[in-house]
Amino acid sequence: MLHTEASMTALREPGDELADATVATLFERGEVGKFNTLMRYVSTAGAPLPEGLPDAAREYLAATSCPPAWVDWGEMEKARLFFIDNNVHISTALSFASMPACYVVPAVAKLLSTTHGLAYPSKRMAETGQFTVYLMQPGAFEAGSRFIPAAQKVRLLHASIRHHLKRENRWDTETLGTPICQEDLIGGQMFFSLLVLDSLHRLNIHMSTEGAEAYYYAWRVVGAMLGIDQDAVPKTLDEARQFLDLYMIRHMGPSEEGAHLTRQLIDLYEEVVPGTFFDPVVSALIRYLIGDTCADWLRVPSTAWDTVVKTVPHLLGVLEAIEDRSPLGAWALDRLGSLTAVLELSSLTRGRVMHYAIPEELRKEYDVSSTPPRARRWIPPTSTVS
Repeated sequence: MLHTEASMTALREPGDELADATVATLFERGEVGKFNTLMRYVSTAGAPLPEGLPDAAREYLAATSCPPAWVDWGEMEKARLFFIDNNVHISTALSFASMPACYVVPAVAKLLSTTHGLAYPSKRMAETGQFTVYLMQPGAFEAGSRFIPAAQKVRLLHASIRHHLKRENRWDTETLGTPICQEDLIGGQMFFSLLVLDSLHRLNIHMSTEGAEAYYYAWRVVGAMLGIDQDAVPKTLDEARQFLDLYMIRHMGPSEEGAHLTRQLIDLYEEVVPGTFFDPVVSALIRYLIGDTCADWLRVPSTAWDTVVKTVPHLLGVLEAIEDRSPLGAWALDRLGSLTAVLELSSLTRGRVMHYAIPEELRKEYDVSSTPPRARRWIPPTSTVS
């Protein structure tokens, strides 16, 4: 469906009825602590639920234990192969484009600052990276996978934030709408799907139309698992472009929270880059992928590396050409990409499995083949605004 100002405004009121009711019951009965303790042992789909789990949580987990009935598993396999072929590039896009894009929406930046300390952006980055890796594993929706429990916990985390902000009168619902409302949930889905594809295109990564569409489709499935209203979600990349353009026009802008979160994100990745000589590459890459206007709003510093980074797509284009023409080159680059992605995630998680829990209070610091087809190279949908 094509959205209008009116239809998107209507999406600022609803949250997630099922998850919100579950969280409200857990708090009402004083069972949040017990739930968090027991859910640390629930990390794989199909595993027996621990004894003593609150009834409300048990009912919620049963209701959300399966993917939506409409899933096309052929498309999901195409998405998995697309991820394998582009994992390091997708990780780069998530880190240097999707996360900063979240910060350029003031209401979202304000929300994010309530869910983790401003000094610890690595937690959210690690959770996002781990979540994506779980999604793209073979059998992500089968018994023994880690994706479904992660999605169930993230959905409850969102509901708990809504619960706290409303109960503590720390959110101007009249002006900002419901915290983590359906419009923002869909906007987040666009950041992690369409914006990632846009970033890959900007980096001159060769993508087939089939692969890009499958990757977007996989995030539609994720959205359904996270309680996003599928009647309101764009079904095609063209519709997604129209939604994202309108969403950004409606909400993007500068904010202190956004600038602070971005600074912490830059500091985090400068720690990962060996030495200090290449530190400015982090800021330059963010600026290149999100554009100068958004980068200025987030106070991303300009450096001499801004010009150097513009040569990266040419280098990546050469590597992609090698991959296209040489099976051995493709194998070597895929292995290198997998290793790089694993090392990046390991540096954020410090080798630990990230656990998603319902916060009992908000932080006080802030008031289908093995080789995806490349015949039809994907071109991003044209912007719907001047």
